[in-house]
Amino acid sequence: QFPKRIVSLSPTATEMLFAIGAGGQVVAVDSNSNYPEEAPKTDLSAYEPNLEAIAGYKPDLVVYSDDPGDLAAGLGKLAIPALQQPAAKTLDDTYAQLDQLGRATGHLPEAPQLAASMRAEIAKIAAAKPTHQLTYYHELDKNLYSATSKTFIGQLYAQLGLENIADAADKDGSGYPQLSAEYIVKADPDLIFLADTKCCGQTARTVAARDGWDDLTAVKTGGVVELDDDVASRWGPRVVDFLKIVAAKVEALEPAGS
Repeated sequence: QFPKRIVSLSPTATEMLFAIGAGGQVVAVDSNSNYPEEAPKTDLSAYEPNLEAIAGYKPDLVVYSDDPGDLAAGLGKLAIPALQQPAAKTLDDTYAQLDQLGRATGHLPEAPQLAASMRAEIAKIAAAKPTHQLTYYHELDKNLYSATSKTFIGQLYAQLGLENIADAADKDGSGYPQLSAEYIVKADPDLIFLADTKCCGQTARTVAARDGWDDLTAVKTGGVVELDDDVASRWGPRVVDFLKIVAAKVEALEPAGS
């Protein structure tokens, strides 16, 4: 007996559920689950889960990422089945979560098929990596927080053979160092990826207007890439779309004849 009334409190899980064909079983998703469009978006908060509001949807499965308090305990008391899927740390975690959701929802052929096609697509993209190494800076917000090679997003860039300027600045090993403008200007990356277009209104134009940034290689060669914040922060099926965007820019910057 598979669940017929799923509540998803995780945008990544929501994308996965619809991608494996379980969308028809989903009755409510949290306020940040804005993809796909047909997802039944509500004002449920994943950060401050309201047990009463969740229970109001009469779920027979709740999928969530983080438990900020006593969500799991509360669902347990109400005998509502729950499945926790923390943010993936590697691509293998993503594939495992797809498989887990497939088993939990009765979509077993579809989930492994999707994982297999993602693996194949990513391998194909990685096979076309550039002949010479390009450096990059991935911007998380206007305060110049970045992500190193050991983070999930950093591992995706590494698939394309890109070198991360943030690695040397990660003194505390958090994976998310805050860089200074001087550090970035000195590193002079070939590529700048903006994962703060929606949250913070950053564009190639605003980057070029920053003090001293107009001389950066990435700015002069058109190597500033405006990402969709959501695609660049959810480790579900759309990581393939993300990699395609990065690969297309890398290819565009490849010198002729290389």
